[in-house]
Amino acid sequence: MEKNKQTIFPQYPRIAVDPGVCLGKPHIAGTRITVSAILANMAGGMDIPSLLKEFPRLKEEDILQALAFASSQLQDQYFSVEIAA
Repeated sequence: MEKNKQTIFPQYPRIAVDPGVCLGKPHIAGTRITVSAILANMAGGMDIPSLLKEFPRLKEEDILQALAFASSQLQDQYFSVEIAA
């Protein structure tokens, strides 16, 4: 990949990764709002209407795509768990 070239995921066109934006964290394309910020706010109890009010540049589709993107990143993750004897 070219240095500083923005990467857009074909199945998530609203999600971008660019080393020069948000330290390369996945974010909503054209903004500096990270996927993790959306998730953290929702985990803290914010609903979609509240997020849209807090971040006026967001659209509902941005939030839904951020959730889908985050879910897809964890879909094939496995965590080693030791069972106590």
